[in-house]
Amino acid sequence: MSGNGNPGVSKLGQVLQERMKACGASPLLLDFGAIQSDMSLLTNTYPIPIPKTDYTVCRQLTLGAVGAVLTTTATDGLHSHGPSGEHAQDSGTGAHSHTNEGAHTHNVLIPEKMRKLKPGDRVLVAWVQNEAVVVDIILPAASI
Repeated sequence: MSGNGNPGVSKLGQVLQERMKACGASPLLLDFGAIQSDMSLLTNTYPIPIPKTDYTVCRQLTLGAVGAVLTTTATDGLHSHGPSGEHAQDSGTGAHSHTNEGAHTHNVLIPEKMRKLKPGDRVLVAWVQNEAVVVDIILPAASI
């Protein structure tokens, strides 16, 4: 962000310097923000949206959309299952193995709680010098 000649970035640096001076020995390090419709970041303490080219995000927030394939697992066909009702092969607990399913794969899909950023997300922002870093999506505690 620094040194690129962008007037918006210069303004951001000025605002941050003023806020740090006002805070004395304990400058603001964490902030809340929201991702705007154009993917810019609007924080609670900086009144101008920061274009997506001028802030960074933690890697976790770039994994993909809900339902996209995160990874693929593979098995040789021999795998066990937990209890699923009585089965003759395991004296009534239901735990059993299949030896005849053959090699196969499973796609592991991205769940809602691991999705990438999208407009409308409330986020936690860490200020590193004069750069905003989106750390994670903030959710209401009622959602857990």
